[in-house]
Amino acid sequence: MTGTETPGEQPAEGGRSCWRQWLDEAMSGSGPRKYISISVPDKPDSMSPHIKPADELRVIGFNLTDFSRTMQFLICVTGVFTFYLIYGYLQELIFSVEGFKPYGLYLTLLQFAFYSTFGLIELQLTQDKRRRIPWKTYMLIAFLTVGTMGLSNTSLGYLNYPTQVIFKCCKLIPVMIGGVFIQGIALISMALCADAAIGNVQEKAMKLHNGSNSEMVLYSYSIGFLYILTGLFCTRGLSPAFVFCSRHPVQTYGYAFIFSLSGYFGISFVLALIKLFGALVAATVTTGRKAVTIGLSFFFFSKPFTFHYLWSGLVVVLGIFLNIYSKNMDKIQLPSLLDLWNVIKKKQMRSMSQTV
Repeated sequence: MTGTETPGEQPAEGGRSCWRQWLDEAMSGSGPRKYISISVPDKPDSMSPHIKPADELRVIGFNLTDFSRTMQFLICVTGVFTFYLIYGYLQELIFSVEGFKPYGLYLTLLQFAFYSTFGLIELQLTQDKRRRIPWKTYMLIAFLTVGTMGLSNTSLGYLNYPTQVIFKCCKLIPVMIGGVFIQGIALISMALCADAAIGNVQEKAMKLHNGSNSEMVLYSYSIGFLYILTGLFCTRGLSPAFVFCSRHPVQTYGYAFIFSLSGYFGISFVLALIKLFGALVAATVTTGRKAVTIGLSFFFFSKPFTFHYLWSGLVVVLGIFLNIYSKNMDKIQLPSLLDLWNVIKKKQMRSMSQTV
């Protein structure tokens, strides 16, 4: 046996790497063994739940990415006002059905079922169907959503619609002074607390995990559906509500479908506002929408009118202004008390000089 060796068995020369040796042998065809080197990243995109794709904003199937920021804002505001005005009208219409007022939580159950279905359909139409936001976050959002929507619907059994809306508008004013907390007021006040928190939680979750609108709606409302179903089952409120609605299918299930569809479109635009401009801007827009809803409520449905609605509305407008001003103090320069006093003194001096 001579000392000759096959090319594939020769040791690598000093400084020549293994892959270069394999390449030389593959090109010459003399190497008896072939090797394939595969580079695997430590965290492939398909395995990371928080990978962010190219920024894309879709609302109920329409891509708003190519529009300017101003146009995106106007489209979202138009969508919020349009669909939520329909939502508010149908909500009051359902509760105007004689005998329905005790079943507000059952209406919320139907609403959550429809929202979950709509969210599932929309999510199936998208290319990326991954769940990005953790389950524990969705469980919290679902709890807050049940709180704000479930208690709001239930409170309509004790309060008329404008009073309920006035209270929900107060989420921009954190301190509520005075008042007797009867059952309806207590319910809508708890809904107010949940409503004030949910926007911030949604904003943080969507921006941190880059979740889509359809994903947010599907998982939060489907979990909320289970919460409400469990609550109705434990309190034995499911059966009487089902019997009542079966006797009035068009006024309950029919209206509830259109009510939920308009609400689903509305919440899609609200989530887009939250994702683009933050929870405060979204809350300000929805509060403005509620002010319009109150006026339409008096127009379409007869109810006693008192001046309490006027000063309550002024408080809401003041709350909106203070929130906008607090975020734009560098752009909005309000005159100080000293400036106002100097203006008044100048006017008094001029009037005195003219008198003399």
